[in-house]
Formats: sequence, C-alpha cells, structure tokens
Amino acid sequence: MPINVLMPALSPTMEKGNLAKWLKKEGDAVKSGDVLAEIETDKATMEVEAIDEGILAKILVPEGTADVPVNDLIAIIASEGEDPSSVQAGGAPKAEAPKAEASKDPVGENATPGGGQMSYARVNEAPDGAQPAATQGEGARVFASPLARRIAKQEGIDLAAVTGSGPRGRVIERDVRAAKAAGPAQTKGTASKEAPAPAEAPKAASAPAKAASPAGLSVDQVRGFYAKGTYEEVPLDGMRKTIAKRLTEATQVAPHFYLTVDCELDALMALREQLNRSAGQGKDGKPLFKLSVNDFVIKAMGLALMRVPAANAVWAEDRILRFDNAEVGVAVAIDGGLFTPVIRKADQKTLSTISNEMKDFAGRARAKKLKPEEYQGGVTSVSNLGMFGIKHFTAVINPPQSSILAVGAGEKRIVVKDGQPAVAQVMTATLSCDHRVLDGALGAELISAFKSLIESPMGMLV
Repeated sequence: MPINVLMPALSPTMEKGNLAKWLKKEGDAVKSGDVLAEIETDKATMEVEAIDEGILAKILVPEGTADVPVNDLIAIIASEGEDPSSVQAGGAPKAEAPKAEASKDPVGENATPGGGQMSYARVNEAPDGAQPAATQGEGARVFASPLARRIAKQEGIDLAAVTGSGPRGRVIERDVRAAKAAGPAQTKGTASKEAPAPAEAPKAASAPAKAASPAGLSVDQVRGFYAKGTYEEVPLDGMRKTIAKRLTEATQVAPHFYLTVDCELDALMALREQLNRSAGQGKDGKPLFKLSVNDFVIKAMGLALMRVPAANAVWAEDRILRFDNAEVGVAVAIDGGLFTPVIRKADQKTLSTISNEMKDFAGRARAKKLKPEEYQGGVTSVSNLGMFGIKHFTAVINPPQSSILAVGAGEKRIVVKDGQPAVAQVMTATLSCDHRVLDGALGAELISAFKSLIESPMGMLV
C-alpha cells in the first residue's frame, strides 16, 4: 500500500520548516537509510532519511517551499509491487477503493519528533473524506500524531472531541493547542454524553475569557512613520522569527528579576596563564587546549548549581523539575541570530574538556551544523559580551531554562582592600532569574556561589 511522507518534526518546538532540497526525484528507488530531502529549521539544515523501501511516486511539495507545517503531506512512496503511476495525491491507488476499517497502527504512530527520521503514515487507515475524530462515533479509533497524543494526555484533553486539520483529518499538535485555548476541554473520565447538563448553570461559573496577547504595530502602521525610499525591507528568516517569538513569550510569561555582583579576576587570570603554559602539544604541534575566561565561567556556573541544588531546576507549568547534573548553555552569536549549545554535566567536566567542546560547538554553530539535541534543554545559560567591551547588561531567559548569566568585560578598577585603595581586575556579572523557580534569596545563593568560585578558582580543579 502507498506510504505518505510527512513534514517531520525535527525538534519539540518545531511548527514549520523549509523544504530546501529533494535529494531523490520521482521514480527513484528508495531504500531504508537513504537521504530523501534536506529540511531547514529555524536553527539548522537537517538531512532526512527514509525508513521504508519503495519508489518515490509523487513529490507534492517542491524544493524551495518555505513554512511547510509539521505533519503536512510532502510526498508519496509506492510500496513494493505497486505501480507508482497509479498512486494518487491523496495516497490511495486509483484502482482500489480504500478500506472502511482502520488498520491496527494509527496514522503517524511511527513518527519520530525531535529525531532525524521521516514521519510516515499508512494510507488505508480511514475512508476518504472521513474526519477520524469525533465524527467516527463513540469508541472509534482516533488518528493523531504522537506529539498531539502526548500533549493531549498532559492537558487532559479528549482527542475524540478535537477536529483534526492534518492529512486525512488527523489530529496534530496545533489542533490540541487550539482546543486547549478555546476553553474548558472535554477530558477523559468526564460524564458521558448522555448525562444531563446541570440545570441553569449561573453565568458567573462560566470560564473566564482568556486575555488577549498584547499586539504590536502592524507592518503598515510602522511603515507610516517613515518616508518611502528611506529604508530597506529585510524579510525575517526562520531563526529570527523563532528568536522574536520565544523571547517575547519569555518576557511575558517568566517573571524576571536581576542580581548583580562584581568578581575579582586576578587569581583566575594567574591560574589561567599557568594552566595554558602547562598544556601539552598535539600531533599537529598546537596546544592541546587554550583556556578562556569563559571556560572558567561555564565551569563555575555548573559547580554553583551543584552547590545550590534547589536552583538547578526549571519550571514545567504545574511543577518544578530538578536535575542531578548541571547543564549550562552558552550563547554563540552567528549571522542573523544565535545558538545556545549546552555543555552537559558541566560540573563534572575538566576545564580543558569544556574549552575544546566549546570550540567545536562554536565552529559548527556558525556553519549551522549543530544537532537539535546539542542546543536544546539546559537549566541556565551564559551570555558573554565582555569581548565587545560591554561592562554590564541584562539577558532574557531562554525557555525552558530558569536563569541566564550576563557576563561583562574584565577591566582594571579601583577597589578597597584592607581599608586602602588598590587596583584589581574586575568583571561584572548579572543573573536573570525566573521568580517562579528562584526566589530572591535562592538566586542570591546561586550567584554568590558563582562569585566565590571565580575569585577562588583553584576550587574548580578539585
């Protein structure tokens, strides 16, 4: 039977992608593991592999198409023994009517959001034109993507009450989120449809209307402030759109507060110089490592999270998730945006390991070759603008993380030591905290632990 090829979800937050290039053409044989296409997400270009064999019968979304929604039908593969020319765009052979009875596997059950594999769906799982949701009747199988099923389970939403907008009426993520936003969703375990409604429910008991999100000026309104011909319009790419959306949501949803400390760097700079001098050489004659101040900052932040375990946590709607190890993201600027690759178990890694990992991450980030699992997650992040001469700034938390450390430039300043003025190299660091996870005192403990490690850096070596 024909196999539908769907736009894959290459990360948990991906909603749309660009179909950059087809690496197979219509009529080509396809084997498991063959690369079918290149998909551009907001962060990277990913190769998508086939997981079934057959003939690529029809390409429904041409290469170069932008903003293709996840789970949209993009191509059809004819299975072994089928005539590719007889496969229709809807996925059913012309000469055979689709079966009325659904097969055992629900549509999209083999989809793998967040991975590099293609999402497939067998095509004879529901009659043509049927909406495989509430319209199928009580007890009928509901066709939904794995991501939609997971969200529905978390939110207590009955999928049978959700109308699907995916291929052949399948319920997909956006349908579940729309059902949640529309009001009180029908949940599993509620009274049956035959149960009588409560008599004259008071209006005051109805669910409160959801407040509308604040909207900015429209394109035309902004243009109206400026004379024509005095500006150039630069369309947003996927990365910039995602940055704008996620950080706007972060400032609206996460209650930020800020804690600032000055850290003396003299001991750290002396230790850094000593360690770099002691670095051996590789086969290419280059040092095995070259530590930067940022490497010490990453390590100190990882150890600080372990010293203050209550701060090693993130917000998850109705609970807090606390972690066993410290995962520290590091902002890497690239043209048009940034990546935040995550140093896993930063508390356990040596400074040289962190340094070499960051060099690798930074190089692949600028080439947009990072894998989604390398820049997703994390508990906190480090954003360092010191190399630009910035003394102090505040940073926006990157959800779902609960904090971010903004690091300024190290510079010579007059400080007071033993009641006397003295010159020291000082760095200003500001911690942005999500008040839902970190209270003021907890945030102060975290940044104080960080300051202590920076000013007594030998503690990072033991």
